[in-house]
Amino acid sequence: MTASTANAQRFREFKMPDVGEGLTEAEILKWYVKPGDTVTDGQVVCEVETAKAAVELPIPYDGVVHELNFGEGVTVDVGTVIISVDTDPGAGPATAPAAAEAPQEAAQAEEEAEPQGRQAVLVGYGAAPSSTKRRARKPQPGVPAQPEPVSAALQAELNARTAPAPVAPVAPVANGTSAGAAGRPLAKPPVRKLAKDLGIDLATVVPSGPDGIITREDVHAAAAPAAAPAAPAEVPAPVAPAETGVVDTAARERRVPVKGVRKATAQAMVASAFTAPHVTEFITVDVTRTMKLVQELKQDPDMAGLRVNPLLLVAKAFLVALRRHPEVNAAWDEARQEIVYKDYVNLGIAAATPRGLIVPNIKDAGVKTLPQLAAELGDLVATAREGKTSPAAMTGGTVTITNVGVFGVDTGTPILNPGESAILAFGAVKLQPWVHKGKVKARQVTTLALSFDHRIIDGELGSKLLADIAAVLERPKRLITWG
Repeated sequence: MTASTANAQRFREFKMPDVGEGLTEAEILKWYVKPGDTVTDGQVVCEVETAKAAVELPIPYDGVVHELNFGEGVTVDVGTVIISVDTDPGAGPATAPAAAEAPQEAAQAEEEAEPQGRQAVLVGYGAAPSSTKRRARKPQPGVPAQPEPVSAALQAELNARTAPAPVAPVAPVANGTSAGAAGRPLAKPPVRKLAKDLGIDLATVVPSGPDGIITREDVHAAAAPAAAPAAPAEVPAPVAPAETGVVDTAARERRVPVKGVRKATAQAMVASAFTAPHVTEFITVDVTRTMKLVQELKQDPDMAGLRVNPLLLVAKAFLVALRRHPEVNAAWDEARQEIVYKDYVNLGIAAATPRGLIVPNIKDAGVKTLPQLAAELGDLVATAREGKTSPAAMTGGTVTITNVGVFGVDTGTPILNPGESAILAFGAVKLQPWVHKGKVKARQVTTLALSFDHRIIDGELGSKLLADIAAVLERPKRLITWG
């Protein structure tokens, strides 16, 4: 077994996995370990944020952490090595992972194969000095080999041609660091990736490694001044706008990179808004009876310990109306030019979290009882607030509810989630004057808004669905007869 093979078996590299469906990158939010820490198979070593959720990653090896290839806050492509583990720490001093050892062995083999005098170099760290050789003249049959007489001038020219090419000196770069013959700073591939992610030009980094190699610490040190510039010794007093007539607005602005959940949401909403022709209809409904039912259900023994609120009954009314109009529960397949009708309902619930808006869904919500729906709705909301929603919980939705009423908003015009055909906005419930049994009374009233894909749902079908939702909320006893 070669040293390279043994090293590869000892140092195991863990790559950024695809923690969602087709995701290409993830941001490292937090490391739970550091070099030198002992880890076991299945232990969570870091938390990453994908375009859909925050996910904890377990390590699949036992051993000691050898190196963390990226710092917190760095976005890493799927398939990139993020951590290496020494699985046999008792075998002796750690050298380097197999990935870093391979270029050294290749360089050593190349040095042994070349004639004496050539200086081996590490792959990727600069150009090697070269030499020029003359091919020996083939002797003629019957003629003894002997040197041909040449003139002094020709001999001098031949000597100049056959002399080894001078080794290019290591050229200093702008900051006094050293670089290869081609002027390229010396750094390992993971360090180059880190510098690229942080926007650091390696030519401006002062190396501290052996032979002038730039280390990860050097890159972080170069990035520190840019991330936290030192305060000037004396801050000049701001100039009043009245004196100059010009206001420096740039000093009062903040720029935040668009990434993670916010980036995914923006891309999805743009794609949906400019792909599916949206139609939104509104209806205002008296939900006084529904609000009374909410209070009764809170006292029901069958609902003990469950989260009971108006959203629960709105969700149930939506599911009952979908059962009466199953054509709504469909999706448009643009590639195959087909409408996909679905015999199951995965009900999405839009949830506001510190990382942005996410829409996890309750699988097979259409066949769940009211207590089951309440339990899953409570778990969904709690998990979303903790930032622990799995990517699987946010895929496969068929229709969605967004509860804008919790913010005191009457209603809105919601945008469809990509791949879905309808989304219902539930507005705030307020006491309003309302004609009830021929008299104007104070009643609890809300406004519902239904956006739907007009390629699948025409105005009649959309109107019937919205009217049925309102009818159930106005007289919730219809849950028994219709459900």
